[in-house]
Amino acid sequence: MTALSSTLRQTVTQTVTQTWVITLRDLKHWQREPWGPVFGILFSIMMLLIFGYLFGGAIEMPGGGTYLPYLLPGVLALTMMFGIDGTMAVVTEDTKRGVTNRFRSLPMSSLAVPLGRAVADLGNSAVQLAVLMLGGLLIGWRIQGSFLEAAAAVGLLLWLRLAMLWLGIYLGLALRMEGALMIVQVLVWPLGFCSSLFVSPETMPGWLGFLAAWNPVSATATACRDLFGNPTGITSGMLADHATLLALAWPAVLLAIFVPLSTRAFRRLG
Repeated sequence: MTALSSTLRQTVTQTVTQTWVITLRDLKHWQREPWGPVFGILFSIMMLLIFGYLFGGAIEMPGGGTYLPYLLPGVLALTMMFGIDGTMAVVTEDTKRGVTNRFRSLPMSSLAVPLGRAVADLGNSAVQLAVLMLGGLLIGWRIQGSFLEAAAAVGLLLWLRLAMLWLGIYLGLALRMEGALMIVQVLVWPLGFCSSLFVSPETMPGWLGFLAAWNPVSATATACRDLFGNPTGITSGMLADHATLLALAWPAVLLAIFVPLSTRAFRRLG
């Protein structure tokens, strides 16, 4: 048992060290080419301004409240969801250029490379989240909940982002055909809009509202609105009673599926 425990500790230590090396390598790419994250932030701000000021006056919230406090947590959740295509593009590019195969030729854990990518992207996502929240405060959004509740909301947003990153990593390793990124982007947009990010599911036709309510992104957005002390736009149903539980459960399910799949896809690259 002692020998087994020592071997396990050594394996974990090596994996953590290797993951950190890959994380630093990926972060240096952001330093040299910061335009991707910058344009991602600008796009999210544009969405916030368009929906908040152009359409916001025409939207009534079920249960009361104004639209901007409802909208901003939805935009934050949408930004976290957009980790799929960006991460997929980088992983696919590394695979095509042979970078991933060079890592595979080294005595490294098969988890270290995708995990390093996820950690680096999660750090970048935290910066994006901070900038967007600051921008929201500047245009009038306010956090009505306590500091701990606001921190919990940020944690849920990053939890969702982590799950989306692993989905993107798996797709980047598994789908290396031409046009794969465009296919994923076409799928991401309906997933984002068929949700509670911009309007309440209670204002939609029954079948569409049902799909939107069970969208994983809707759970995170609703839970964050509740924790921030903003209007949720939900007056009944699962999201009204168990949004936080669903916001924890959905990403956990995605991680349980796509972390093993990503590790397996990394080992089987040819």
